[in-house]
Order: sequence, then C-alpha cells, then structure tokens
Amino acid sequence: MEQENRQIKKLMTYRWLVWGILCMSYVVVFFHRVAPAVVADNLMSEFGVTGAALGNLGAMYFYVYMVMQIPSGVLADTLGARKTVAAGSLVAGAGSIIFGLAPGINMGYAGRFLVGLGVSVVFIAILKIQSQWFKESEFGTMSGLTAFIGNGGAVLAGTPLAMAVIAFGWRSVFIAIGIINIFIALLAYAIVRNRPRDMGLPSIARLEGRQESESGEKLDVMKSLKTVVSNKYTWPGFFAFAGMFGSFIAITGMWGVPYLMTVYGFDKTQASTYTMTAMIGVMIGGLLVGSISDRIGKRKLPFLIYGIAYFLVLAVFVFWNGGKAPEGALYPMFFLMGLTVPGFIVSWAAGKEVNPPEVAGIATGTVNIGGFLGSSVMQPLLGYVLDRNWAGQLINGTRIYSQAAYQQAFLLCLIAAGVAIVSILFVKETNCRNIYHQIK
Repeated sequence: MEQENRQIKKLMTYRWLVWGILCMSYVVVFFHRVAPAVVADNLMSEFGVTGAALGNLGAMYFYVYMVMQIPSGVLADTLGARKTVAAGSLVAGAGSIIFGLAPGINMGYAGRFLVGLGVSVVFIAILKIQSQWFKESEFGTMSGLTAFIGNGGAVLAGTPLAMAVIAFGWRSVFIAIGIINIFIALLAYAIVRNRPRDMGLPSIARLEGRQESESGEKLDVMKSLKTVVSNKYTWPGFFAFAGMFGSFIAITGMWGVPYLMTVYGFDKTQASTYTMTAMIGVMIGGLLVGSISDRIGKRKLPFLIYGIAYFLVLAVFVFWNGGKAPEGALYPMFFLMGLTVPGFIVSWAAGKEVNPPEVAGIATGTVNIGGFLGSSVMQPLLGYVLDRNWAGQLINGTRIYSQAAYQQAFLLCLIAAGVAIVSILFVKETNCRNIYHQIK
C-alpha cells in the first residue's frame, strides 16, 4: 500500500514535468504562427511581393499544419508524444533557421513549410498526453491551461518581437528561435514519456476506476480514422473552429499590424501592442472557457456563448466608423476579440468525447484541421481582396491599402464567425464525459 501511494504521488508530480516540456514547445508553435504580422512590411519590401503572395507566405504554415493534423493524431496514438514532438521540434528549428537566411520568397516558402511541418505535431501530442496523464474531468481545464501557456508565444510575437526586430533584425530573431526549437527537441526526448506505465506507474484510467485503452501500437489506423471521419458529431466542432480561429488569425497573425500602421499611422512597435493585447485576451479567455466547461459539466453552452460574443465584437470592429474605430476603443476591442475567440477550445474536448477513447489523437487531430483550414484560406483571401482594392500606392516597396479596402477584407472575417455560430448549434452535448458507446 505504501509503495502504491509513492507511485501515485510520483505520477501526480511527474505528469506536470511531461506536460510542461511539451508546453515549452507549444509556446514556440504560437510564436511562429503569428510572427509574420510583425515582420509583414519587412518581408514585403525585401522579397518584393504583393499582398496575396505575402498572405500565402503566412498561410504556408497553416497549409502544412492543416494537412498534418490527422497524421499527427496517428503519430500521437502510435509512435507517441515523446518521439513525435522531438522530431517535429528539430524540423521546425531547421525551418526557422532557413527562413531567417532566405534570400528570396521561394526560400522563405521552404522555411515556413518546414516550420509548419515541424510544429504541426505538437498540440495533438499534448492532447494525447493529457488523455494519458490527466483525468477526464480535467481535460477541458488542461486544454484551456495549455492554450493559455501557448499563447504566451503569441504575446512574445507582438511587441517583444517588434523590439527585437528593430534591435537585431528579423533574420537574426528567426535564427535564434530555430536554435531554441532544437534545444526543446532534445529536452522532450530526454524527459517526456508517453504514458505513466512507461515509468512503471499506475495509469490514470485505473485510478479513475475505468478500463484502460489499448496501447497505441495495436491501433488499427485506417479503421480508427474511418470511425472518426464517419461520425457526424465530429464535424460541427471542426467548422466552428475553422470560422473562429481562421478569422482571428487573419487579423492578428497577418493583416492587423499593417492595417493599424496604415489606417491609424502607428509605427510597428505601437501597432504590435494591439495584436499583443488580443493574445493576452486569448490567454485569459482560453483559461476561463476550459475551466467553466469542466465546472458546469457542459460543452455546448459555453462554446455558443463565446461564439456569439466573438461575432458581436468583430461586427463592431468591422462597421464602427467605416472600419476605423476611435483610437481609444482599440485596446478594449482587441482584448475582447481575444477574450471571446477561444470558445473554440471546447471543440477539442467535444470531438474527443464523441469518439472512442483509444483514438483521442486522431479525433482531436481531425477537429483541429478545421482551425488551420480556416487560417490557410482566410489569410490569402484577405490579401486577394486587398489587392483587388489597391489604388497603386507604394512606400519603400510595400503596398499601402486604404481603410475601405481593409473594411471589405475584414468583412470576410465576420462572415466566417457567423458560420461558426451556426456550426456550434449542431455540436453534441457530452456533459464532459465520453459518450461514444451511447451514440454509435
């Protein structure tokens, strides 16, 4: 009995170390995700590209990230989080260094491709780790806490990145981030373990009095994938995530900073403080929605409330004063945008809980595709709309778009948020427990 108590105590302690190492990697994931917004003018000037081309450069990360979500789920369920994250972080590190050294747009694409490929496996691996090291009743809270920590990377990619770019140049910054990625890869391989039993510890499933899932090595991948994809309850969260996350990243991850610099006349550092404020909102909102969902024992209700609130904030952003809200309203508006958008966090738990427990990686990976499909479509689409409304003005090789052009582009984000609300209405309520065997 004493031996078992010691093992349980070790389990409850070591799981935070495992999760913490993976969260370090996730911070870098978010940094890479939104950093192009701060260096957009540098990239447009040095590479000599249009808004659509710049949008595609930013979206390259999301293209490969999106395609990799189901393979990431398969890797998490079979190879395990330890090797998957270690290998992915190495690839992302190499990609960031290549991006920092890129002499032109084509090498820039290659670097962003490798970055997207490498970081694409991290989040699903974290969700898989949560399903193995944490209780079912903790999943929403841990997902929110993970998003809170990860968004710290997005905060770093705001004003701190703008200041670092001014001090050291954007190329040096991305090379340094690549080196950090490689260090995290080594750390993950040395410390992370896929399951408690890999260390001879009791499983969380056993402590909760439920049957433990079969090991990932025995997983029938094609059968599991068919189960998830053919499940109609998998998809509402997918489309809701696409609409909310895609619209938010299009603004904060690419076009928000150029918009603020052009329409309001801010310099890069000042403009980046607004997108950083949005990321702080995401950190707080994500932490709250996961915790609220777990505490009230509901998934759909908080998801819907957050989705409606996000739509309303975007509507004010798009229409107030023809797309140029008073300067004093910008900080509250960007903060509220960030505070309300992480309702999508619930989609991961909802997707996991309507599918078999042993395919948690594939289920969450499938839902996660939605957010990155939305992002990969929205960024270049906004760039296309901006190019269509460009009056021909150039400053130091950078295209300058009008307030009206930005308003038309951001209207697409509002439409995407509306699609998200409709999708949430079809989300299956799970009451924060796995209900697959009740609905199949």
